[in-house]
Amino acid sequence: MTPPASRSDRCDISLVVNTHQRPRHLALVLESIAAQEGVAGRFDVVVSDDGSTDDTAAVVAAFATRVPFPVRFTTSPRDGFRLARVRNRGAALAGGDSLLFLDGDCILPPDHVAAYLERRRPGRALLGYCARLPETASHDLLPGAVDWGVVQRRIPAAERQALARRCRKARWHTWLRHPDKPRLAGGNFLVWRDDFRAVNGFDERFRGWGQEDDDLGLRLRAAGVRLETILDRTFSCHVWHPTDPTAGSRWCDGPNVAYFLRRGRLTTCRHGLVERPAGAIRWGLPPDLEATPVGRAVATALAGAPCADEDQPCEIEIMVETVASALRRARFRRRAECRLLLVPAAAPSAEQAAHEQAAQHRGSQKKATPRGSHRLRRQADRIVPVDPEGVAAVLADIG
Repeated sequence: MTPPASRSDRCDISLVVNTHQRPRHLALVLESIAAQEGVAGRFDVVVSDDGSTDDTAAVVAAFATRVPFPVRFTTSPRDGFRLARVRNRGAALAGGDSLLFLDGDCILPPDHVAAYLERRRPGRALLGYCARLPETASHDLLPGAVDWGVVQRRIPAAERQALARRCRKARWHTWLRHPDKPRLAGGNFLVWRDDFRAVNGFDERFRGWGQEDDDLGLRLRAAGVRLETILDRTFSCHVWHPTDPTAGSRWCDGPNVAYFLRRGRLTTCRHGLVERPAGAIRWGLPPDLEATPVGRAVATALAGAPCADEDQPCEIEIMVETVASALRRARFRRRAECRLLLVPAAAPSAEQAAHEQAAQHRGSQKKATPRGSHRLRRQADRIVPVDPEGVAAVLADIG
């Protein structure tokens, strides 16, 4: 693996290209990068490989000897389709103030990088997309003989129309300040380096095809980044290849859909550029946390972790469901990204049994317990049955 960029290697923009087992496609993309106009000295290239066992490394090494800009390469053994991890690894080596993520099967027009440099701003992510070349036209493309004018003429009219529609919709959604559109497509977009780091990059819990880019787009928005289209200025061309076997025929069939649609998404993901253990999360805890065995286990697991005051926002707020909490009609009170309700899985302790017996004596349990419990469950993003021994594992993974 090439060492990360040093301070002396800093530049305006890094092109982070992901690839796996497609050296011909990668050679075409790298050739189109070498043909970029008006950006000399302003960019570097990082090729992040997902464990290819073919000529990919040799293609990159030969390319690096022919071009005047820095080229870095990283690879690691294949562990399934791990695109989020591959892109994060590439971003970690980049020296640019902004990051232009590119798929290793999409050819660039000569003014592609210049267009992004012209539009880039801190706090703004620029969203591109690709036109898809037919299979026959893709087979005709040869490394060393790529002419953008020829490539452009082979783009089907239907693809051009689809890009125009996508551009119009994206502008409309941006003007409306839509909460989750336009969607970020990971194969051609730019984000400011500091904005990418603020959300901890791509969430590496996404395994298999799809949704890791949708998730990043939502978290960037939550961090205050504005997402805008650049399709009025530039687009890339996808070179045909067989579809990855983990890709579903529809978005909703992908292996990551359930995880993507979960409630309680953290803006700064826990498994991204860096791992964020429980001690790196800002928690919100109830005042009577140590009144139950599960609560005491939470206090032990989070000893030393940053905790918000009762009126302060936090990343994850915790409540423990008990008879006592139901009687006093407890509820989540902080502004939190994830509201976690822990439900003791073990039999009630003597302490909890005493609360229950007192409530029965007052004749109030039948009325109050369901009301308080139902409120907590309605408010909660995640409800996890747990015993004291399992608390630490839950807190290490939640979010």
